[in-house]
This record gives sequence, structure tokens and C-alpha cells, in this order.
Amino acid sequence: MCGIAGYYGAGLDDSILKEMNACIVHRGPDGEGYFSEGSVGLAHRRLAIVDVAHGQEPMISADGETVLVYNGEVYNYRELRAELEGLGRVFRTASDTEVVLQAYEQWGTEAFDRFNGMFGLALFDRRRNQLVLVRDHFGIKPLYWANAGTEHEPRLLFASEIKPILATGLIEARANERILYRYLQYRIHDDTEETFFDGVRKLLPGEMMTVDLATGRFRIALYTRLREELAELAQVNAPYTPGVVDEYRRRFTEAIRLRLNSEVPVGSALSGGLDSSAVVVTINRLMQEKADGLEAVGTKQNTFSAVFPNAINDEEAYADAAIAVCSGNIEAHKIKPTPEGFDADLVDFVRTMEEPIISSGPYAQYCVMKEASKHVTVLLDGQGADEMMAGYIPYYFAYLRQLKASGDYATLAKESSSSVDIFYRLGRFRLRGMASGKKAVSMGSLLKKSWAGQFSGESFGNIPANLKARLIDDLFVKSLPSLLRYEDKNTMRFSLEGRVPFLDKEVVKYLFSLSDEAIIKEGWNKRVLRDATRGLLPEMISNRRNKIGFTTPEAEWFKLMKERLYKIFMSNSFYSRPYWDREQVLTAFEEYLNGKNDADTMIFWRLLNVELWLREFIDKDETPADVKANKSDYEANPGKELDIASNGSVFRRYPLQTGVFAKDTDLSPAVASYVKRFFDGLPGAPEEARTAVDGSKWYLLVSEKIVAITQGRSFPVWEINVTPAARVLSKFVTRTPAGIGLGSPWSMQIAINEVGLPLIAKAAAASVVGKLQGKTGVFYDVVGHNINAIDGATPYSLGAASNSVKLAPKDPDGVARALSAAVRAALPDGASASFGGTAVMDANDLGVVVMGHDTDLPKETIAGMFKDNPQGQGSQATPMSLVFTQS
Repeated sequence: MCGIAGYYGAGLDDSILKEMNACIVHRGPDGEGYFSEGSVGLAHRRLAIVDVAHGQEPMISADGETVLVYNGEVYNYRELRAELEGLGRVFRTASDTEVVLQAYEQWGTEAFDRFNGMFGLALFDRRRNQLVLVRDHFGIKPLYWANAGTEHEPRLLFASEIKPILATGLIEARANERILYRYLQYRIHDDTEETFFDGVRKLLPGEMMTVDLATGRFRIALYTRLREELAELAQVNAPYTPGVVDEYRRRFTEAIRLRLNSEVPVGSALSGGLDSSAVVVTINRLMQEKADGLEAVGTKQNTFSAVFPNAINDEEAYADAAIAVCSGNIEAHKIKPTPEGFDADLVDFVRTMEEPIISSGPYAQYCVMKEASKHVTVLLDGQGADEMMAGYIPYYFAYLRQLKASGDYATLAKESSSSVDIFYRLGRFRLRGMASGKKAVSMGSLLKKSWAGQFSGESFGNIPANLKARLIDDLFVKSLPSLLRYEDKNTMRFSLEGRVPFLDKEVVKYLFSLSDEAIIKEGWNKRVLRDATRGLLPEMISNRRNKIGFTTPEAEWFKLMKERLYKIFMSNSFYSRPYWDREQVLTAFEEYLNGKNDADTMIFWRLLNVELWLREFIDKDETPADVKANKSDYEANPGKELDIASNGSVFRRYPLQTGVFAKDTDLSPAVASYVKRFFDGLPGAPEEARTAVDGSKWYLLVSEKIVAITQGRSFPVWEINVTPAARVLSKFVTRTPAGIGLGSPWSMQIAINEVGLPLIAKAAAASVVGKLQGKTGVFYDVVGHNINAIDGATPYSLGAASNSVKLAPKDPDGVARALSAAVRAALPDGASASFGGTAVMDANDLGVVVMGHDTDLPKETIAGMFKDNPQGQGSQATPMSLVFTQS
């Protein structure tokens, strides 16, 4: 198991290979290798599993004509090797890598369909003057590619992950918005060759790309008929008999035995479900029988389970039952993923997945792999069984519709009655949702119509009335590809090899040759697996109806993590995306937390996942237009002027860039330190600044935001209990930019908390009358102008201001006096003597209010100093200014 990367094209060299390989060290920490010749370059990272002492790559054939880099395992390599030796071939190593290489030399591209395993590989064939890229039959191992050149001068990049392709700098990281829309709207992904990255594609299961090195032309084609074979085998419809169960058990056991071949420790993932439990108990039986080839398992089988004590989807009892029947032959490891851990791992988890995923469920697998990597290097699990043996409820409906369409009413009646408990639970759940009266929420209602409208032609559907056709579609297109992506990313992130015995090619072919009764019979799905493991599994697992698998208690976690989610949904970047309506998202999320709508967590996860993915892979590290990092104290904010006239005088304003103010910031000394910094730096300041300051009377103007924050009058939105009255009243407020005013339920609620609902209602009524009479400002005349100073959460602000609602500061005149005293104490006599005092300002792009001051200036003059809002309302951290009189 390894990672591969490479290129084809003019002007590329080994430096690119090393950049690409550096991105996938986790896929192969045991070694690296490179090969380049002419227009072809190959790179390899090795995770040594089989023939650890040999098998290094790139591997070059004995005659030097073929070069291979390979990621995966071919489990039937011993049989293929024996066949090749019978044809006169001689082997230098005991690795499956050399078998793959010599099989290609012997049979050409026809060799790939002979392989039973998982692989993503690249072959440089000097003899045929071609480069060949191949992905295994089911797509267990990934292979991504991109054309970084032109139609006439192609530059092909390929790798086991997307990050190496982006690392070359030859492909710009841009979102594929069609795929993004399909994911957000339909909850689907990995169903086409396209990825979430525009211009980056992947080979699909069973595909091969051949590049003609003479012309640069490449073509992609299937090297296998496996999908068609399964459809043809489905017509065989062999009767379901006890002999069939015995044969399936034999084949399934052999598939597991082959996947235990390793020179490094092997363990098993155990969720407690039927599939992973079947793998674990089958390995246990092989151990009891002292079967050959189990050396890597050791004296005890290591199992790894994610458990969630007291959570609704905890499967610990089922995992314990499987462990108990293994007669002490198991070393069980239990991993307890937590919301705190998820919060800490979230960015790395998103980076690991490389593309958005359906839910946070795979984080449980991520945690399992992290722990498993401390004990083993290879891990078997039950991936793939659901898609071949109808593991999900919708498959029942497809089967029943099939029976109806075929006129088999006797079987239809029998299966319907046998499945009534499943349908009852499903119907009860849906009826409960309908009867709750909760507001319906769909992803479509949260997306911006201006963006979503361009994808109105997109659709998604499943095969409705043919069970095996539906299963085949899900195996290769609709369902399994995404699960295999999670499997690959999570295992390789921690340098583990994941093996999936249910996806043994021969086992799958045999299963599809059987009648539908092997899949669903008498209301039981996975019937042949249940029957084949009876006596090995406890009845509570064999007869289990509900399915959970490795997942997280997402609903419980999201409520515990609401602060983190609010911060993301209220961030500047989330606000600026063209995809969704932030206000609608926030409203829906708040209503969800308070049980007011029927939204499910997967809606919010998709939004969250896309936002974090965009930050990690797509966003450029650029400073917003309204921000100047490390701005000098002696220059204006971008787009603003230093000088302004007010009441016949000219004033010079110097906005000071500061750190972020928080509730525990001691305001007076903090402000004084920034003022002192300004004066201490004057000797090295531009002459213009020194002249403007010299002998001038000056003033300190401070934003009321930082005063309110440090007074504890700033409230995170997740701490505000919004009442129905606040929600209704806020809808009648004209919405203003950047969260100013009472146009949000949160800001309206703290206004109600501050002065009481009766006064707010009275002011609202007076405002309506005033507007009819042509009067403005009546609302605030009645309710009090401190309410006018309330700020909502502002997406362009830093720190707490981005997700908090702020009341007006208390005693702004007293605050001004305290700040003036601190400043005077901190400055030398000259600067202190010319200091004229402090003003606390409520300044934004809509207007300026002097909330309090201790200067000798009229409020009108002070307001005039700030009529163009020189401190800015973006994320520029300049909450105070020094203002010098010029004339």
C-alpha cells in the first residue's frame, strides 16, 4: 500500500515529482523513489506490507523496458506468479508488485482484468511508447489526474490524492460549482469522473488511461466487463439452497484469508454491525482452526471499535457481543470520539478527506484509524456489503416494486408482511415528523437563487424497480465510491492499509449469480451472509434489523458545538460566498437548535463542510481590500483620508491598528499602551506626521464597540434566547448593512431585555404613526437613543464582534474620563499637556453619534471629525484614532 504521483509533458522535471511526493508521505512512510525519462516522471511513497525487504519502487523490469509505480494489493498474486513461472518467467522478489509488472509484460493491458484486489498504478512502457494509468475494478484505490497543458501540448499530472496535483502550481485550485451544487442540493458526490476541483478528474472503477507518448493523445476506456458481467450473472438466478450458503461461506472465508497475508500486523475494524462482525468472527474461526497464513494476526486478533456511551447510536453492546463469542482470542480496543476532539480535529479531517463528504460520520472512522495505527499496519473491515446485499431500507422498496412489476404477487405479499416491522418504524418516524408541526426546511431554501438557478437542469434519481440493477448502480456509481473514498483517506492519513474482503471480485460475481432470495428473503436483507455466519455470530447481531455503522451522534454533537458552528456561519468568508443566503442559514440553524424546524444535521454539515473545504483548498491567502496588515500608525486606512474639515477647523486623524479586544481586556491600560506606541514611534515617523503632531492639540476617539465588549455588554448570539416577539418585530425593521441596528432577532432581543417589550412595542407603534406624518427617528425618541447604539453581529469584524450583539456602553462619559486619565499618566509631559480628552464614538457608514466625551469640543465638531468613518467598518482592527487639530 503506497502513494503514487507522476507527470507526462514537456518542461517538467524531478523537482515537480519531489513536490508531489512530499504531499503524500503519510501514504508511504517507509520509503520513496523516483524515475524520470524524457517527458515522463514517476514518484512513489512506500508503505511496506508484503516482501518488506524488497519490492521498492519505481520497479523496473529485468530488460529495462517497463517501469511501474503501484498503490495497492493484488491478493491472487501467488496464483498469477505460478502461472507466469509456468510460462518461463523468473522473479527476483517475493512481492506482488513484481507480479503486476511481469503480468503486464506478459499479457499487456489484458493483465489488469486478471487481478483480484485493489490498485491504482502507472506503467511507463518503453516498448509500446506509452504511459498507462489503471484503477481497480471497484475503485477501492484512487487515481486522480488533470491536464495542465493545452489540447496541442498536453501536460498530464496524476496522483493517489488531489493535493500533489495542486502542489505543482500548474493547476489552479477552483471549485467545480456543478459538483458543488449537486452535493448541496441532492446530497450526492463521487458519482462521476469529476471532482469538487475544477479540472481535476479521477479514473472511475475499472478504467484505464493510455497515453501515446509520441503524439500526447490519451484515451480512457474500461479494461473490464465486470459491471456487465454482474448484470448478466443476475439473470442466472441460481436457486437459494443450503449448498449455496455453504459455497458462499467458503468463498467469503477464502477472501478474508487472502487479505490476512502480510509481513506486518493485521487487525479488524469492528462497528458491531453484521458486516464487520462477520469479518471478525470468521477470522476467529480461522484462528481456532489454525489455518495457514495467519501469522500477521498474532496470538490475538486486534479489533477497533468506536463507541459513544449513552448516545442514541452507540453500538458498544453489539461490538461486545461479537467480542464475547470469540473466546478470548481478541484484544479489543475501544475508541471514544468526542465533540471536543471533533472540534480540535475538524480542519485536519476536512484536509484528509480532500473533498466534501455527506456527514460527519466518517470522523468516527478517522478516530478508529488514528488509534489502530498505533497497533497494526493493516486493517480489515466490512465496507461494500450494504451495496451488494441491500443493506439500506430503500432497497426493500426497490425489491417490492420489482415483484409488483413482474406480477409475482405471492412473493410480494410474503415479503411485504415479513418487512412490516421495518416499514412501521420508518412510517412512525415520518408521521411523527409530520405531526410535529415544525417548519419544513430544505437545502433549496438556503441556497441563493441567483446561483442555484444556473443548475436548474441538474437532477438525481435511482433505479426504482430492479433490485440487482440498483445494487450494481450503487456499487459502481451512486453509493460505494464515496464510502471507498472515506476508507482510503482515513486509513492512509494514518499510514494504514485498509482491506475490504466483501469486495473480492469472485465473491461478488458468485453472489450476483444467485437468486434475489440470497439478498432479501422473508424480510431479511443480507440473507446469505446471515445464514453463512449462523453459529458464529450471536443472535442479537444475526437477527439485527437496525443499521448504524461507524458514525457520530451528529445531532447531539452539533448542539454541543453550536458556538463553533455559529462562528463559522457568521464569519466574513461564509457571508461572502455566492452559494447560500447567510441570514436564512442562521435562522434555520437557530430554529433547529430550539426545535422549531425539521432540519436535519446533514444540511448544516454540508454547508459547514463546503465552507471549511473552501478555506482549506480554494481561498487565496489574500488580505481583504479594507485591511492593511501591520498598518503604520501614521497612515490612513485604505480608501480613507487623513485630513477632514469640521466646523471651520481641519483635523488630522491617525487610526491605530490594535489587537483584538475581549471581555477580559483591561480597557484603560490597553488603550493607553497603543497611544504611547504612537508617540514613542514619532522620531522614526514620516516628516509629514511629525509636523502634523508637533505642538497640536489632540484628542483620542474610541469605538463604543471595544468599550461595550470590555464591559461585558457584548453577547454571543448562541447565548441569546430569542423570543417569538423578537423574531416577529425584527422582520419589520429595515435591514441595514453589516449587522447594524435591530434587523436581526438577536439584536431585537437584547433591546427587549434592556428596556422591556412594552416600551419596544410602544415605540414601534409610535414609529408607524410618525411615518404616516412624515417624521423619522420617532422609534428611538420613544425607546431611547442607547438602543440606537445596539450593533448586531457584523460579519466583517474581528474577534467577538463577528458573532456577538452589543449594547451601548455604560457611562460613556465616565469611560472617557478614565481613558483620558490613563493616557495622561502614560505619556511624557509634552504630549500630555496638549491632550484635549477622549470621546466614545458610535460611528458607522450610516452615521456618527458621540456617546460620551470629556473634551471641550461641541459634539457636532467631534461628530464632524468622523463623518467619513475613518476607522473603517471592515475587519481592519483600528478601533481608535488620534485626532490632531491642524487649523
